[in-house]
Amino acid sequence: MLATTSFHGGPYTHFTHPTATRHHKPYFRLTKPHSTPSICTFLSPRRLTANRFTIRALNRDSDDVTGSEKEAKPFFPNLHTVKIPVGDRFITVETGQIGRQASGSVVVRDGETIVYTTVCMSDVPSEPSDFFPMSVHYQERFSAAGRTSGGFFKREGRTKDHEVLICRLIDRPLRPTMLKGFYHETQILSWVLSYDGLHSPDSLAVTAAGIAVALSEVPNTTTVAGVRIGLIGDKFVVNPTTMEMEDSKLDLLLAGSETGILMIEGYCDFLPEEKLLEAIEIGQDAVRAICKEVDNLVKICGKPKMLDSIKLPPPELYKHVEEIAGDELVDVLQIKNKVPRRKALSLLEEKVLSILTEEGYVSKSESCAGAEITPDMLEDEDEEEEVVVDGEYDEGDVQIKPVFKKPTPTFYSEVDVKLVFKSVSSKYLRNRIVKGGKRSDGRTSEEIRVIDAECGLLPRAHGSALFTRGETQALAVVTLGDKQMAQRIDNLVGVEDVKRFYLQYSFPPSCVGEAGRIGAPSRREIGHGTLAERALEPILPSEDDFPYTIRVESTITESNGSSSMASVCGGCLALQDAGVPLKSSIAGIAMGMVLDTEEFGGDGTPLILSDITGSEDASGDMDFKVAGNDDGVTAFQMDIKVGGITLSTMKQALLQAKEGRKRILAEMLKCSPPPSKKLSKYAPLILVMKVKPEKVNLIIGSGGKKVKSIIEETGVESIDTQDNGTVKITARDLASLEKTKVIISNLTMVPVVGDVYRNCKITSVVPYGVFVEIVPGREGLCHVSELSSDWLSKPDDAFKVGDIVDVKLIEINEKGQLRLSRKALLPDQGTAGGSKDSGTPQKSTDKSKARQSANTPKGDGDKTSEGTFTKRYVGSRKNEPKTSSNKSDAVASGDGGSALINGEAQVG
Repeated sequence: MLATTSFHGGPYTHFTHPTATRHHKPYFRLTKPHSTPSICTFLSPRRLTANRFTIRALNRDSDDVTGSEKEAKPFFPNLHTVKIPVGDRFITVETGQIGRQASGSVVVRDGETIVYTTVCMSDVPSEPSDFFPMSVHYQERFSAAGRTSGGFFKREGRTKDHEVLICRLIDRPLRPTMLKGFYHETQILSWVLSYDGLHSPDSLAVTAAGIAVALSEVPNTTTVAGVRIGLIGDKFVVNPTTMEMEDSKLDLLLAGSETGILMIEGYCDFLPEEKLLEAIEIGQDAVRAICKEVDNLVKICGKPKMLDSIKLPPPELYKHVEEIAGDELVDVLQIKNKVPRRKALSLLEEKVLSILTEEGYVSKSESCAGAEITPDMLEDEDEEEEVVVDGEYDEGDVQIKPVFKKPTPTFYSEVDVKLVFKSVSSKYLRNRIVKGGKRSDGRTSEEIRVIDAECGLLPRAHGSALFTRGETQALAVVTLGDKQMAQRIDNLVGVEDVKRFYLQYSFPPSCVGEAGRIGAPSRREIGHGTLAERALEPILPSEDDFPYTIRVESTITESNGSSSMASVCGGCLALQDAGVPLKSSIAGIAMGMVLDTEEFGGDGTPLILSDITGSEDASGDMDFKVAGNDDGVTAFQMDIKVGGITLSTMKQALLQAKEGRKRILAEMLKCSPPPSKKLSKYAPLILVMKVKPEKVNLIIGSGGKKVKSIIEETGVESIDTQDNGTVKITARDLASLEKTKVIISNLTMVPVVGDVYRNCKITSVVPYGVFVEIVPGREGLCHVSELSSDWLSKPDDAFKVGDIVDVKLIEINEKGQLRLSRKALLPDQGTAGGSKDSGTPQKSTDKSKARQSANTPKGDGDKTSEGTFTKRYVGSRKNEPKTSSNKSDAVASGDGGSALINGEAQVG
């Protein structure tokens, strides 16, 4: 495998420098008699011989690779390796061997997980814009885990959702560190080349991308690194393994620099804010240690930055835009509604563009200066007056009259004007918030927008809610289904991963009053949907308590900031409306920030804004989304647009967000109409049964024939069986559910020798006897010798298919096959019961029932999961078989109980 100490250089025991520079012999010409390293060395585990060449494979199991062995690589003179302590182990960073033509490339290893990352940029700058032209692509190759794709196409295809999420984790902390004015298109590519199943590649990919950018020519302000923090027991662990994360109460991924935090994203189970801040502090210390080691590596092998390529708008243009539009900007930014304010800003921008790009602009300071008369001109005129006498004119002199010099209009490019206009608009908005104490919609910094909520507005949906907060609105719809509706995920480890709960977020262009393209979900939609999904997940009941697959669709119908948090609030209400027994209610809120308040007359303390709008998000310095309830946090995500924030600022934002959540939860309780908190009549019914594990094959049948025949006969939607004996039946109506439950109970019953079955139908006649269906789906053989007390040569002499007979179970062989007897019930045999044509004696039936109850294993009564809200049982209960003229007098029930999940949901 690639993840070996030989491939990445030998281990570094106690060394003084964090980096190791490899010195090589001069390059030599390859001739046949010599033995030389080859790329095959990294691929072959054996010694290969070809064309007089002998190539020795590297010892991949040895950790004792000496420096002299590493020096024998003349092809890679710029190879550098550094080992960085992270948590309780080291990560290895290597550059200069793979991807040497890229602007920056690194191979980062944690255990046997290896991530390869490159940074490249275009030679020619693109058109200037306010958005840095950077794209990130991350791919987990199946070969990294020694497998291939399970689909028809064996090559990796489109980016999977979890790969998109990691792309966003890489992009978000790097973008605020890029210098403004650099317009060369930059591309970051990251591949997982090896995966050991223990060390997660996502945090490693963030660190690898930060190192690659630091080594490249792309101008940036600081080095970026990322770590994961888990909470196992009461101990915080840096970069825990996947096995440790199974017991973790926290999943926090933090990225930052030496000076501050740039991005956090995580999920937890109602973790208090104090614990979360403690985890962030530990993560920040780990990131700071990584960045220091990387900076040392950059000093050795980093490339010079392309600072000459930075092009910024002319500095005087900012002053010109303020002179033209400053007074009008103050009025426009006071418009409360988003659409009218956007249109007014657009008209004002067109006016500024027209003046600065078409008409030309003269600064007020220049126009006020007026015309200037030079001293030379005055002297010439005075001399002229002295020479002219009595009208005579000297042709050798030139008479010059004083002329006013007009200022020359200045023209600017359209791109520069647009960039500056946006910057000036943001400056005026920030000034209004800090100095004026009011935001665009008139709120204070801690005030929440007006909230309205409505449930049950879609009659055919299983659950629905419309949540409106100011000009942000989300329509949440819940659909309940069986296991077949679960989302399947193909991952590196090859284990089938199934999600029984998922939230899908969509952001159509109409929600912001625009026309745009509709297609596959964007990266932003995938990221926002996952955030809302993980926020709601901790309040869901277990699968034992609520066996449904749950799908939530959140469609943003209006957007003016914090639409993902509106999806959390609307999704919570829709789940309650669908009858899902939630553990509690949760809400989400988005926080903003103005970092440098001293510039606008403040005291310099960062100003935190609650429930930010779209303009405050665009013009502010932070977007911090927090979801949870009064007890703690379930999900959070923070993006920074400045060089980083401190822990004290984050503490202030978290505490202010907690107060905001409390207010939103109080408003959600006023929802009108309120959630129904019970299953919809259009939702499917799911019956959970428990049978002995060895009986599951009887339900499935050979090649699934039996379970398919049951579905066709009863009309249920699906029958799902598990190896532990759990059977889930999904149906649209109660009748088909009852019928299926009876059939499965009969199939999995435990027959007892001596049981009597009356009014049973003969299903087939064979030369050696007849097959009798004692209960639906269960047959036994009645041999010809057991059909009658008289001698019969052939069974079809006295019986035919469809005849009704009474039989007694007399034997069960080692294969589980049943042997029946009709003769044992005839009067001349002296057994309990009547003649063939007689009725069913009640006394015999009662004895059969008692015998069946006595032979049923103990502890197999009706079973329902604790906390399940059972409306009614379907079919006959255990030890209480139903009797009718068309069924046997004694019907043994299934080994376990059953519960119909259909009733009122309770919300804690």
